[in-house]
Amino acid sequence: MVQGTIAQSTAVRFADSEMKRAPQAWQLDHGKRLYFGYAQGVGTMAMLKVWRETGDRKYLDYVIEWADTLINDRGEIHLYKVETYNIDYINSGKVLFEVYRQTGNEKYRLAMDRLVDQMKVHPRTHEGAFWHKLIYPHQIWLDGLYMGAPFLAEYAVTFDRPELIDDVMNQFLICARHTYDETTGLYYHAWDESKRQQWANKETGQSPNFWGRSIGWWFMALVDALDYIPAAHPQRSELIRMIGGLAETLPRYQDVSGLWYQVLDQGDRAGNYLEASVSSMFMYSLAKATNKGYINEKFRAVAEKAYEGLMNRLITEHEDGTLSLTQCCSVGGLGGNPYRDGSFEYYISEKIRDNDAKATGPFIMGCLELKK
Repeated sequence: MVQGTIAQSTAVRFADSEMKRAPQAWQLDHGKRLYFGYAQGVGTMAMLKVWRETGDRKYLDYVIEWADTLINDRGEIHLYKVETYNIDYINSGKVLFEVYRQTGNEKYRLAMDRLVDQMKVHPRTHEGAFWHKLIYPHQIWLDGLYMGAPFLAEYAVTFDRPELIDDVMNQFLICARHTYDETTGLYYHAWDESKRQQWANKETGQSPNFWGRSIGWWFMALVDALDYIPAAHPQRSELIRMIGGLAETLPRYQDVSGLWYQVLDQGDRAGNYLEASVSSMFMYSLAKATNKGYINEKFRAVAEKAYEGLMNRLITEHEDGTLSLTQCCSVGGLGGNPYRDGSFEYYISEKIRDNDAKATGPFIMGCLELKK
C-alpha cells in the first residue's frame, strides 16, 4: 500500500523538479515561447494543487506570473485566435478561476468570458457536440472533452450560468454514444460524423484504435467535471456509471508492472510501449474517483499499482536530486499534414521524450490524490 505522505512528498519533489527545469511556466512541456497552451494549463493546474496541499506560496506565484504575462488589462490572451475555433485553447482557462480568486484582477474574468464566448459559437455536430477544431470538421476527439467540459462546468457554477451544465452533460453523452466500444469497454480516440476522413470507419465513423492518452483525457474529464455537476442533476448518474465502467475495464489492460501501453489493448505487439501519460492519467482518475466515492475503494489498489510502476520503471533521479518522468509520448492526433491515420503504426511512431507536461501534470496530481 502506498503511504499518503510518501506520495505527497513525491508530488512536491516532482513539482520542484519541473520548476527547476522550467523557471517560467511557459517553458513547461518544452515550451519555446509564451503561450496559452493546453499542456501548460495541465502543468500549472498541478502546481495549483501542490500549493493547496502544502500552502507554499511559490507554486501559486509561479502560476500567477504566467497568467499575468499572458493576459492584458482588457482580458486579451496572448496569441489566442478565436477564429481557429480550437477547443485546446479552453483548457488553460481552468487555471484562471483560482488566479482570479487570489488576485481579484478583473482581467482574468474578462479572459474567461472570452473563452466562453468562443464556445457559444464554436462549430458543432448535428447533435450539438463541439468539433475539436475548425480544421478538423465534424470530429469529436476524446481529448476535447478534457479541454472544454470541466472549464464550462466550473464557469457555470462560479458565475451562475446553470444552462451550461446541461450543455456539458450533452457533450459527454454524445461523445460516449459514438466512441464507446461494448466489446472491449474502451473508447475510440475520435469520431467523424461525416465519415469522410481516411481514418474513419465508413460505417461507424470511429477511428481505428484505442490510444491510451485519449482515454486518459476522457477519464480525467469525467472525474473533474463532476466536481461541478449538481448532485440533483438527472444525468449525473450517467457520468458516474461511465467512471465505474472504466474502473472495471482498465485493470484488464494494466501490465504486471502497473503501467498501461501506448495502444491500450495491444500490449503484445512489437513496438508498443508502456507510456507515462496514460499511466499517470489513469492513476489520477482512479484515485480521485475513489476519494470522491464514485467507485469502490478496492480500485485504489489499481491506482497504487500504477504509482509503484511509475516509480519503479519510469521515474529517474538525477545527481542534483531532481526527478524526471520518461517514456512520454510527445503528441498524438488524427488527420492534418502529414496525415495521421490513427493506425497502430502511427501511434507508436510519434516521438517519445522525458517530462512532457501531459504526463508530469497528471503524475503530480495523481500523487496528491493518493495522499488523501
